[in-house]
Amino acid sequence: MNAPATTASAMSAPARLRAALAEPGLVVMPAVYDGLSAKLCAGAGFKTAFLSGSCVAASRLGGPDLDLLSFGEMFDSFQMVHGAAPELLVLADGDHGYGNAMNVQRTVRAYGRAGAAAVLIEDKITPRALTAAGKPCLPREEARMKIRAAVEAAKDSGILILARTDCRPTQGIDEAVARIEMYVEEGADILFLDSPADDGEIRRAVAAAQGRPSFAVLSPGAPRATPSQKDAAALGFKIGTYPTGLLSPATAGMKAGLAALKAGDAEAKSALPPPELRATLGYADYDAKAKPFIVNG
Repeated sequence: MNAPATTASAMSAPARLRAALAEPGLVVMPAVYDGLSAKLCAGAGFKTAFLSGSCVAASRLGGPDLDLLSFGEMFDSFQMVHGAAPELLVLADGDHGYGNAMNVQRTVRAYGRAGAAAVLIEDKITPRALTAAGKPCLPREEARMKIRAAVEAAKDSGILILARTDCRPTQGIDEAVARIEMYVEEGADILFLDSPADDGEIRRAVAAAQGRPSFAVLSPGAPRATPSQKDAAALGFKIGTYPTGLLSPATAGMKAGLAALKAGDAEAKSALPPPELRATLGYADYDAKAKPFIVNG
């Protein structure tokens, strides 16, 4: 007797992400940070999303991404995102793992149990120096052990490990490429060189990944190479995320709304019509799902 075919809904989130990464073309991952951003992302047809630490810091703290968020705050944000859009394949920002290699394992296992498709672990030093400048990183062998711990912990759930190095600005491209090669040796599934200076550095990092998917931040405004989606794919990137893609327009919209109220208006010209807002938030869906439970008097 033949076994039934495995459907997408029956596959785990990590397995579904692996399948998506095996398809041709660049995977565009909008950066999400709460239930509404996740719901809009899924509603727009995106299958994947990046739970961005910088976006969560902005939405929860109203501040910059300077390692001030705790694991609990990030994990709570993941639960909001996953609850609002359960079919969305989420790559969670695990930052530096919130401590040593054992903390990394706790972080990876928690996201794996909760239904994340992948988790990012980076090599920055924590706690960081009291300045917004620079990204000092762990010694190479300490970084190795964090990724080794992450890969081991990932075996429990199958969650993919994205290994990120931030050492390019402080230690140079040669060290950054060496770390990517090291992360591949340790079994990382996705590789991420932060802050490449140009196309040549991007090509070196992609080559160092040895065929495994390479991840890129493609939002403009930071001191790094930010190719277009077409050029990113041609350079060998497999995943591109945009941390300011939703956050910046949302912030602009809120500023416009506040300016309209100060000017004596009821709303900004860019505001959604009330019926569209209600539909987006799911009022009709709620009524439909609640109907079977109404007690008829």
